[in-house]
Amino acid sequence: MDVTGARWRKSTKSGNNGGDCVEVADNLAGVVLVRDTKDRDGGTLTFAPDAWRAFVGLAKQS
Repeated sequence: MDVTGARWRKSTKSGNNGGDCVEVADNLAGVVLVRDTKDRDGGTLTFAPDAWRAFVGLAKQS
C-alpha cells in the first residue's frame, strides 16, 4: 500500500510531554492509518474507516 500521500496528525488525546502518542492519517481513500509518534518508521496499523469510527466512538465513552 502506498502511503506517501498520508497527512499525519497527532491524536487530540495525546499529551504534550513526549509520552505515549499516536498519529492518525485519514485522508487516503478507504483507509485510516495509525502509527506510534516515537517510531514513525515502525509498523502502521490500517483500519477501514467504519471500523475506525466505531473504535473512536467506543473510546469516547470511556
